[in-house]
Amino acid sequence: MYSAETTQLTIDLAANYLLANIQSNGQFVYRRNTNPKIKIKPKYNILRHAGTIYALCSYQQLFPHRDTPAAIQRAGEFLVENAIAPLPEAPDILAVWSDPDINGSDRPPQAKLGGTGLGLVALAQIQRMQPEWISIAKLQQLGQFLTYMQKEDGGFAAKYVPSQGGIRDDWQSLYYPGEAALGLLELYQQDPQEVWLQAALDSLTYLARSRQGKKQVPADHWALLATEKLFSLTTEEQRSGSSNLLTNHARQICQQILRHLPEQQVIEDWGLMRDVSTSLNASGRTTPTATRLEGLLAAWSFLPESAMGELMEAAIRAGMVFLQRSQIREGPFAGGIPRAIAPLSSTHHSDDARKSIQKFNRRATEVRIDYVQHTLSATIQYFRLFCRPGSHSLERRDNRQLW
Repeated sequence: MYSAETTQLTIDLAANYLLANIQSNGQFVYRRNTNPKIKIKPKYNILRHAGTIYALCSYQQLFPHRDTPAAIQRAGEFLVENAIAPLPEAPDILAVWSDPDINGSDRPPQAKLGGTGLGLVALAQIQRMQPEWISIAKLQQLGQFLTYMQKEDGGFAAKYVPSQGGIRDDWQSLYYPGEAALGLLELYQQDPQEVWLQAALDSLTYLARSRQGKKQVPADHWALLATEKLFSLTTEEQRSGSSNLLTNHARQICQQILRHLPEQQVIEDWGLMRDVSTSLNASGRTTPTATRLEGLLAAWSFLPESAMGELMEAAIRAGMVFLQRSQIREGPFAGGIPRAIAPLSSTHHSDDARKSIQKFNRRATEVRIDYVQHTLSATIQYFRLFCRPGSHSLERRDNRQLW
């Protein structure tokens, strides 16, 4: 069993890794590699910067430390000073911008829906800890960008690119709508105005309806996290009769995750290490397991008891063990989470397959802030649900499956 002591150790190590990699200007050391022979490309992702702040705020709420708020604030200041700016035609609307000078990209400056969603999540969390640090008015201006990008049906445009005419709807991101909904709900918690709640509800019901009846749906953990937040903040009346729709959507995503757990034959055919058998994806990559766990754990908190099955319990147990085994426990990378638990074996495969495996293995030893962040977030969720006195138990009262 994944004990409370082991869970807290995993959390502390991951958080300490992130805190130790906040530079004096508030920017994270974005990517490192445990293999010194591998050259690191100078790129950055402001969405992942915001997501990492979110995880560290959750850590501070669970395990308060005297020095953590100042470090979080430093990372927040980097976000505010380097990425938040108004729209050219609407100076009262703020967005989180992806700046090519920071990102190391050749793409033009653009405001991404998910970046502003996660930026709002991060800043609302800091505002909750340190109300004087950032104003509600600034959070509202970020919220206005999300509603500005929302369509009548509840869906969103994904990007705003000034050099290409403004709102761009020719590309869609899987995770941006869930990130935007979560940001709106974080804002609603701080500023309980109907406009923020309605925009989040419209987003989640749009996602649910667009996937209704489909056999294949994406493992959209951000939608599950936002749905959990919505249920925690609202009444049935406030959800306008959408509870069953949203619950069925959550169950649908969980079913999809559980249907695609790695099978032993896949593991043996690809020469993967035995430890991969406890992951929630077959390649041994850590972040797909962590994000799927985030989704399952979020759903666990609001799905009806009768909907929970033994397979979901087994997946949560196995995924937590996999992440613990993946974490680096000592040395200069202590607390870090590599991209994969181990390199893949390249024996007994075709030349094309070996090339793909070699490409995978060059990054298997990479440690990036979002790999650590997602493991930290998932493990915090697990601790809150199952490791504190009076918390839930993984022992189910029935063994009915999710389907």
